[in-house]
Amino acid sequence: MNAAALTVELAEASAGAGEREQRAARTASAIRRFGAYRWVGIYDVTTDEIAVVAWDGPAAPAHPRFPRSQGLCGAAVAAGATVIVGDVVADPRYLTTHATTRSEIVIPVFVAGAIAGLIDVESERPQAFGDDDQQLLERCAALIAPLWRTRQEDAAG
Repeated sequence: MNAAALTVELAEASAGAGEREQRAARTASAIRRFGAYRWVGIYDVTTDEIAVVAWDGPAAPAHPRFPRSQGLCGAAVAAGATVIVGDVVADPRYLTTHATTRSEIVIPVFVAGAIAGLIDVESERPQAFGDDDQQLLERCAALIAPLWRTRQEDAAG
């Protein structure tokens, strides 16, 4: 898949028809295939917690819900920016998702200036993520924002 095809697939998955969880799962799958990543999770961020919406990879996360202040996901929310950790074993903020994870990148998804969600990508290799991954995943985050816009519109009634 090339970048243009990824853009189309993410736009269709995030804003298209179907249940939100199914659209999020298609989104995670597309990102995982394009980046050849081991695991990709799509998370909601609320005022209190971070909760997985969908994931693609070998197993479900060990912590499908956790306080907004915990883990590398919590660090990305607190910083309002992408967090890249090349060796999660050496980072005390790491909240184990998979026992074999060695590196992680977490990208905030902004809607109306606030963080509504996260893309979490994990690898079994140390130092697996660099500038190219960050740029790609930040573009993906912008493209999948409709997953949360639709949710906010539904809540607003």
